[in-house]
Amino acid sequence: MRYASLGTVPAKRHSQFQRNGTLLVEEVMGYEGFSGNESILYHAGSPCRIAEVGPLRRLERLAWDPEVHVHRLADLRGVEAGGDPLGGRRLLMFNDDIEVSVCKPTDALEGFYRNGEGDEVIYVHRGRGVLRTVFGRVAFRERDYLVIPRGTTVAWELDPGEQFWLCFHTPGEIETPARYRNRYGQLLEHAPYSQRDFRPPAGLETVDDPGEHRLMVRVRAGLQEFLLDRHPFDVVGWDGYVWPYAFNAMDFEPRAGRFHLPPPSHQTFQGQGFVLCTFAPRLLDWDPEAVPLPYHHSNIQSEEVMFYADGDYRARKGVEIGSVTLHPSGLPHGPQPGAVERALGAKRTDELAVMWDTFRPLRLTPLWQANDRPEYAYSWNPEHQAAGGDGRGPGEAETVVTGPSA
Repeated sequence: MRYASLGTVPAKRHSQFQRNGTLLVEEVMGYEGFSGNESILYHAGSPCRIAEVGPLRRLERLAWDPEVHVHRLADLRGVEAGGDPLGGRRLLMFNDDIEVSVCKPTDALEGFYRNGEGDEVIYVHRGRGVLRTVFGRVAFRERDYLVIPRGTTVAWELDPGEQFWLCFHTPGEIETPARYRNRYGQLLEHAPYSQRDFRPPAGLETVDDPGEHRLMVRVRAGLQEFLLDRHPFDVVGWDGYVWPYAFNAMDFEPRAGRFHLPPPSHQTFQGQGFVLCTFAPRLLDWDPEAVPLPYHHSNIQSEEVMFYADGDYRARKGVEIGSVTLHPSGLPHGPQPGAVERALGAKRTDELAVMWDTFRPLRLTPLWQANDRPEYAYSWNPEHQAAGGDGRGPGEAETVVTGPSA
C-alpha cells in the first residue's frame, strides 16, 4: 500500500504538536510490532480514555457438519435482510484463517465498531453508502471491495435501498499479492490494477465532542463493549501506509491468453491461508483451437468457493446471481456437460464473480444448510434423477467457540 496523508500533521514524528494551545495525542498504529506498515494519527484527546466498561459477549460459531462430502451450491438471495452492519452478519463458513458472513443490513449501527483481532474485507454486492472511519470517509458502491485494517474504528452510513454484502474476517493481514509488487512495495506494470484504483479516505471527520458514544471491539473471541465520553473521530491528521480503502471489481484489469489462464491470474488479494480473486468481464482465449472455459481440475490442497455477482457464468448452468458454490478438496470439478461445446468460438464473457480459495478445509454453518441446493452435486450427470439421495445428508450442528486467532 502506498503512503497517504490527510489533515494536518507535524513536520517531524514524535514531536510537540498543538492545536489551539493544546498538545495533541500521537497514536502509532502498525503491524508486526514496529517492523511492519504503520500510520500515525493525531488525536484531540486520548484514544485510551473510556467512561465505562461493558460486557464481553462471546462469539460462537455454529457449524453444520453434513454426512456426505460433495460439491455444494447455496442460493443466498433468500437470506433475510435485517440488523445493522455488525449484528446483521450471519456466518456462512469458516476455518482458522477466514470467516465469511452474509450481511444484508437494514439499520444503522448504534455507535462504533473496531476489529481488534483481524483485517476485514467487505464485498458490496448490492448497496451504497459511506464507511466512516477514524481515517476519514470512504464512499462505497456496488461491486466495491472495502478493505479495513485491524484496529480501525468505523461506523456506517447506508443509502436507502437493498444492501447485500459478503464480509471476510481474517486474523492475518490482507495484502496485494507479492508478485504484483517491486521490492519497494510499488505495484508493477504487469499488476492487474494500479495505486490509482484504490480509493483512500477523504473528508476527515474531526469531532471534538464530549458526549457519550458506544464502541464495540472484537477481541479475544468476543465483542467487548465500551462507553466513551468523547467522540472517537477526533483525529486532526494522519499519515502512513495503513488505512482503509475501496477498490471496485470493475477496475480489475483481467488477463487473457492464447489458451486458458488458471485462476491465479485473477488473484486480487491474499491473506494468511487463502486468496481472493475477481473474475471480471474480459476477452477470452484467442487461439482457434482454444477451449475458453476452465479445464477440469482437482483441488488437492484447497477449497474453492465462488460467489456469482453478475453476468452469465458459462461453465455453470443454472447458477443464479447471488448464489455461491463450494468445490471442496479431494473432488475434481469443471464445466458441466454441454458447457464447453456452447462456449466454443466465444470471444468475451460478461461474468463477474468473486472467488476465495482456502488452503485448509472449510466448515459450513446452518445458514448454508438452510440455503443448500443438494441437487447441485448431480449437475454433472444429467441422467441422474436423484435416486441415490439428495447429497445433503442430515448432519448435525455443533457450537464452536471462536478462538483467539479467529
